[in-house]
Amino acid sequence: MVFMKQFVPIKENRDFRRIYGKGKSFVHPFLVTYALKNRSGEIRVGITTSKKTGNAVRRSRSRRVIREAFRQLAPGVKPGFDFIFVARGKTPFVKSTDVCRVMEIHLKKAGVLL
Repeated sequence: MVFMKQFVPIKENRDFRRIYGKGKSFVHPFLVTYALKNRSGEIRVGITTSKKTGNAVRRSRSRRVIREAFRQLAPGVKPGFDFIFVARGKTPFVKSTDVCRVMEIHLKKAGVLL
């Protein structure tokens, strides 16, 4: 099976700041989602975990859970959007399917699911 790269990671601090400032945000105890239209026509994703989430193991688990949840939803997401997913305190303790449900609700509210 050939894996197709479905999204581009956001790495630049200026991109994170722009999306935080201008993007729409959706909040849940598991996840905060920021969405903003971009001009590149591709899906760009950034994942943030703060020290409040826990130690390095919990932060890494939070990132993995969020990445897996988005990977399941990515085929149905409209291209041309930037997303930032921020892990919350409960994120490392839930399954990716729970986060996926929350993320689906957030993306529907943002109007980006096909």
